[in-house]
Amino acid sequence: MTLLHSRPGSSSQGQDVSTRGDASPSGSPVGEVNVGSTERWISAVAGGAIAVVGLRSRSLLGLLGAAAGGALVYRGATGHCSGYAALGINTADQEGASPQEYFERGIHVEESMTINRSPWDLYQFWRNFDNLPRFMQHVESVKVIDDKRSHWVVDGPAGKRVEWDAEIINDEPNALIAWRSLAGATVDNAGSVRFVSGPEGRGTEVRVVIDYIPPAGVVGKWVAALFGKNPASEIREDLRRFKRVMETGEVPTTEGQPRGTCSRSAN
Repeated sequence: MTLLHSRPGSSSQGQDVSTRGDASPSGSPVGEVNVGSTERWISAVAGGAIAVVGLRSRSLLGLLGAAAGGALVYRGATGHCSGYAALGINTADQEGASPQEYFERGIHVEESMTINRSPWDLYQFWRNFDNLPRFMQHVESVKVIDDKRSHWVVDGPAGKRVEWDAEIINDEPNALIAWRSLAGATVDNAGSVRFVSGPEGRGTEVRVVIDYIPPAGVVGKWVAALFGKNPASEIREDLRRFKRVMETGEVPTTEGQPRGTCSRSAN
């Protein structure tokens, strides 16, 4: 399973406003979009609520609150923040494909497998991204950048590599890890893995959800060759490798033969 980073937790409604040359209500030009879509949505909703409460109070403090709410609504509608511009911050550049793009063009895959280990064991092993190339056939390396971000390198057909940066967007210890690729990814992708205790504590069901948008051109052909006609089968095979590593300590090769032992099941 090449973890092509369901975009769980993302929020976006409708299409983004154009990124440059927008006009404000007064007709004056607005700077380029420098606020991410999720942040814009939150600003618009929160600003609208604050403005309504402020206007209803009919006081000076309420009017000030309404003005602040209006500024947030404007920030959400235009995607431009003057404060961000002054500080050189651009959260729009940090986002990958929108949820709408995943819905319209994405490929959705779900697979699950029961492994005879506790949710704690499985979560701890998976959460240490250094372990992932041990059972993900096509993953060459995962370099941790910080607590949330990591850089992925995947072996593609004909010796080609596909790379992207990803971030964790939901992390529930011993239960769930969710992630998404960041802007500039060769392949826009997102996903999650959930660890659910089996009945009466008998093993753990590992549920994997992957969404990715096949790119066009040569890279798209690489991705198609990488997953074949049945992407779910690739994920299923990686889950089988994960099961073997966790239950026997063996690290299988791409041919399914052991290449050694796993000295520790979780880090």
